[in-house]
Amino acid sequence: MDLSVQSTENIQYMVNEITKKLRMVNTGAISAEHFISSSYEDLKDIYELVARKNSFSPNEMQAIAEELGNLRK
Repeated sequence: MDLSVQSTENIQYMVNEITKKLRMVNTGAISAEHFISSSYEDLKDIYELVARKNSFSPNEMQAIAEELGNLRK
């Protein structure tokens, strides 16, 4: 998958991977439809951060969830 290309499919993929890795319970609150194309690069940065790490502290998980909330339209 080429994440350098901004597309709805890539947004969906990144959101799915983030929620899966963080084991988010309320995935309906963060779905691909909630993100606009202007926040693509920020979402990609969060995705890359989450993909790099093996585990997250509760504070890190909260900060990531808050940042995702801030990116929502």
